[in-house]
Amino acid sequence: MRVIFMGTTPFSCVVLQQLLDDNYDVVAVVTQPDRPFGRKRELKASPIKELAIANNIDVLQPERIRSDFQAVLDYEPDLIITCAYGQIVPKVILDYPKYKCLNVHASLLPKYRGGAPIHWSIIRGEEETGVTLMLMDVGMDSGDMLTSRAVPIGANDTMGHVEAKLMEVSKDLIHIDLKRYLDGELKFIPQDTDRVTLAYTIQRDDEFVSFNRPVQDVYNHIRGLIPWPVGYGVFEGNTVKFHEVSVEYNTPNADPGTILEVSDGGVRIACIDGSVVIHKIQPAGKPAISAKDFANGIGRTWKGRTFE
Repeated sequence: MRVIFMGTTPFSCVVLQQLLDDNYDVVAVVTQPDRPFGRKRELKASPIKELAIANNIDVLQPERIRSDFQAVLDYEPDLIITCAYGQIVPKVILDYPKYKCLNVHASLLPKYRGGAPIHWSIIRGEEETGVTLMLMDVGMDSGDMLTSRAVPIGANDTMGHVEAKLMEVSKDLIHIDLKRYLDGELKFIPQDTDRVTLAYTIQRDDEFVSFNRPVQDVYNHIRGLIPWPVGYGVFEGNTVKFHEVSVEYNTPNADPGTILEVSDGGVRIACIDGSVVIHKIQPAGKPAISAKDFANGIGRTWKGRTFE
């Protein structure tokens, strides 16, 4: 069986590595073109490209796969597996493989279709998420499902924690469930369109954290953006990023956004019915530092002042 894998991110690497560990014949990898990175804007390969090269697998990097698809078909794949590729795959590719084009999606479909399902599942206060093995179609994560595997979202989990859980359980989608599908043991199940929710790619406006909300919403928002892209507040016209956070549910006697305390333990900021404590903070134009380092610098003068 000739397999093509399509992906870009570190999450994708877990899926590709499992295919290799299970001895699938991965004849080519399709990933995003090298992109400028860092202050010097030097071209950087995707993690998937690096993994493919390390395993002597051919790499294709079309700028627009919708129009530049023939090289994929030339490999005559029997099966295509995708995970976090980053482009819409055209129907001419989806219809080609004998065993279809399957996608590993990081949510329990039909909830959280789109490019940022892990972020939004935390931001919206979900207690559970998962990964789904599904049929790719021309829509956005709208194809029929084969199976899914759930993981809990802990009360203190960040996006990074949940992603790590999903990466681990996605191995079973390949090692166990893909084999069951190829053996004819799994059948496609249509998604319940009445339960669809969307998880569009995080935009700059989504990174802004308003404290004039219930504390649980603020806490979920901040931890749902850690370690990337990291939420921020606006303090006297400057952005301040929040890299580590905890929550306190006692209602403060202060307006939302007021800095209640700056100590070695953290920067405590009032919300409507509680407060969040920032343990690692990044003032504008400076690197992220611990609360202790922040408090020992200019931080203590922030007490009593307010975020927008």
